[in-house]
Amino acid sequence: MIISRYLVREICAPLLVILGILSALFASYSAADFLSDAVNGLLPMNMIAELIGLRVLIALEVLIPISLYIAVVLSFAKLNGHSEFTAMFALRVGPARVMGAVLTLSACLAAIVAGLSLVARPWAYQVSHALSRRAEAMLDVNTMAAGTFYLGQNGTRVIFLGHRDGPASPAQDVFVRIEYSDHNEIMHARLAYPLPKPGANDAARVVLRDVHIYELGHADEQPDQTLSTREMVLNIDGGTPEPLAYSSLDASSLRLTGSRSPDDIAELQWRLSTPVSTLLLGMLGIPLSRGKPRQGVYAKFGAVIVIYSCYYLLCSTARTWVQHGQVGEFPGLWWAPALLGLVLLIAIYTPSLTFRVRRGRRAW
Repeated sequence: MIISRYLVREICAPLLVILGILSALFASYSAADFLSDAVNGLLPMNMIAELIGLRVLIALEVLIPISLYIAVVLSFAKLNGHSEFTAMFALRVGPARVMGAVLTLSACLAAIVAGLSLVARPWAYQVSHALSRRAEAMLDVNTMAAGTFYLGQNGTRVIFLGHRDGPASPAQDVFVRIEYSDHNEIMHARLAYPLPKPGANDAARVVLRDVHIYELGHADEQPDQTLSTREMVLNIDGGTPEPLAYSSLDASSLRLTGSRSPDDIAELQWRLSTPVSTLLLGMLGIPLSRGKPRQGVYAKFGAVIVIYSCYYLLCSTARTWVQHGQVGEFPGLWWAPALLGLVLLIAIYTPSLTFRVRRGRRAW
């Protein structure tokens, strides 16, 4: 038990560091994407932190396996370079005990990844999609810049500013197009400026000066109308966002189980494959950490990254094939984890087979 706890502790130390670094990098990448939308007025600033947290939560099902994989390779390579495994084997701590410690840790992390994939992933997508739809309805007019078309509410609203000196300043030559069920409404205003919001969640309102409104009916018998006014107040938020359409990403795992849609099958198999990948990658780090005496810890780091990149590419490709119906429910995307399991078996048993062949030659 002391040896097992020692091995687990040696793996967990770099695991937490790697996971923290990867999460920070992923959060930074997501923040750059969201900040560009916030600067353009497409996303309120108060939603950015929540959306970044949701993205990181979704990405943990991928970040945890690769962190465990790299941590096992680095920690075991260090122990091997310091001849600690030689001392363990001299004390009759066999390879089975070492592999058992890694298997226990990998199984615990695989259970966590299963919970993230089956429960947290669809919940995070539901909240993320709801926030994105709400952001489309709540356009931040104070940060809108001139020369850009702003689309919202699933393309039913378009806003264009001809000229603006800076944020929160009046805009000139403003065009607004709103699509209704029976007609389209096009507005042109000489001047527009936003009104202050009473509350953070209240509707954004804009005052339009010297406005020309054109109502264009969808049907031929519906007459077109023209209206001019000196001033009007326009509700930019446009009311309550429309309900979200069905998506396999935010569907519950129980609902996906009874579906025969290729998208749902691919999504469910992806959620089920992530804990399997966690277990296989954790165990694969053991044979990949083997090296020559006094070999550097990072000597095989390039090959380790290449192997994981190939495996992730295979899983993504297999998922795409299932989504497009090119591969059926079986084998689905399971051939990719099966291939990784075959590589794991070969990597574990090849050294012993080589030793037996050499020993047989010497005896002969």
